Amino acid sequence: MVQEFRLGCAVWAYRGWLGDFYPRGSAAKDFLRLYGDRLHAVEGNTTFYAVPSAETVTRWREQTPPEFRFCLKFPQTVTHQGPLMAQLDQAKAFIDRVAPLGDRLGCIFAQLPPYYSPNYYDDLQAFLLALADSPVTLGVEVRHLDWFQTSHRLRLDTLLAHHSVSKVLLDTRPIYNCPDNPQAHSQRPKPEVPLIPTVTNQKAIVRFISHPKRSLNQPYFEQWCQQIQQWYAAGHSIYFFMHCPIEDHSPGHARYFQEQLQQAQIPVPPLPWQELTPEPEQLSLF
Repeated sequence: MVQEFRLGCAVWAYRGWLGDFYPRGSAAKDFLRLYGDRLHAVEGNTTFYAVPSAETVTRWREQTPPEFRFCLKFPQTVTHQGPLMAQLDQAKAFIDRVAPLGDRLGCIFAQLPPYYSPNYYDDLQAFLLALADSPVTLGVEVRHLDWFQTSHRLRLDTLLAHHSVSKVLLDTRPIYNCPDNPQAHSQRPKPEVPLIPTVTNQKAIVRFISHPKRSLNQPYFEQWCQQIQQWYAAGHSIYFFMHCPIEDHSPGHARYFQEQLQQAQIPVPPLPWQELTPEPEQLSLF
């Protein structure tokens, strides 16, 4: 398997990036193409809320370069309606729906709700077994705090490793170890969970929740540079997604983190953004 390092954000259709990340006046229909010209991957948070049509999936593939990857969430109707096995048919239907992305599909992951505790272990085990023949990398993110206790964590890691499923790591330290509350106006605040940077298959997936003030992220950027260097040296592929409670800052933080990795002489590929010739700004009649 070819080793990868891919850096991205959670979404691409964000109008607040106009005039900064995207040229001023860009049309919404061009956002994905412009995003793919700048970053390697996207988390694709949109699929958590709605299953895309077949036509939309085809368009996603057509609008992105060959080296681009989508890392999509299972819909909340799969992960947030009780036991996973009760929604197995929906999960399989979703995999089939996005399968036409082909090599653009980097992974599909289940973001499990806070109530989904280790008491659901047998359900998770059966779900992963039922999807064992899936042609795409699967991932699991847990949020119930009991999963982070040593015995449950090791049992979970063993299960994920057995099925070659990625353990999705959520790092919310920057927004909790800070003097303010950057999530004060967030409708879906990120949970405070321990960070234990383990990998359970060849692909490490990190969701980093950055603080809007870049300097407050610096200690964590430095730690992640060291961790990525270790993983990269060990042959792991890495998907690193930059979030922020104020989404305006996410692309800039991603580019800054890329620069930090390069300054640390970690042999990650450059961002397309760094080699991009600026597009002329669109003129508006209004």
